[in-house]
Amino acid sequence: MDRPSGAAFLLTQLGTHAARRFGERVSAVDLTPPQAGLLRAVARDPGRSQQVLAAQLGTPATRLVALVDALERRGVLERRRNPDDRRLYAVHLTDAGEQLVRDLGRLAAEHEDDLLAPLDAEERRTLATLLGRVAAAEGLTPGVHPGYRDLPS
Repeated sequence: MDRPSGAAFLLTQLGTHAARRFGERVSAVDLTPPQAGLLRAVARDPGRSQQVLAAQLGTPATRLVALVDALERRGVLERRRNPDDRRLYAVHLTDAGEQLVRDLGRLAAEHEDDLLAPLDAEERRTLATLLGRVAAAEGLTPGVHPGYRDLPS
C-alpha cells in the first residue's frame, strides 16, 4: 500500500521546485542563483573580504573569485583595497549593483507570493517560523543556500 509522502519528501520536492523557479526568475535579469545569492550577501554586509564571503557562503574561495570576477565585469560589484589590511580586497556593490539588488528583492517577493499563494498571511508566518526552527536545528546558515557547498571550484 502506498503511504502518503512525508514532510521531508515534500520539503525536498518543494525546495527543488522553488529553486528551479527562482533560477528562471533571476535569469530574466541575467543572473544565476549563486550570483544572486552573492549580491544579496554583499548587500547585507558590504565591505567584507572575499575570504570571509567564501566562508560564510560555504563555497570554495576559487569559485567565489570567479563569481566576483563575473559580477565585477558586469559593473555591479567592485573590489576595493581593505584600508586595514592592504593584502585583502573588500567587496562592495556599485550603484548599478544596488539597483540590481532592489530588482532581486522584487523578484524574490513575487516568487514567494506565487509559491505561497494557497496560504494566507498567518499561515505563511507559521510556515516560515516552523521551517526556520528546522533549518536552525540542522545548523543551516540563515539566508545562505546550502548549494554553494556543491559549486565546483
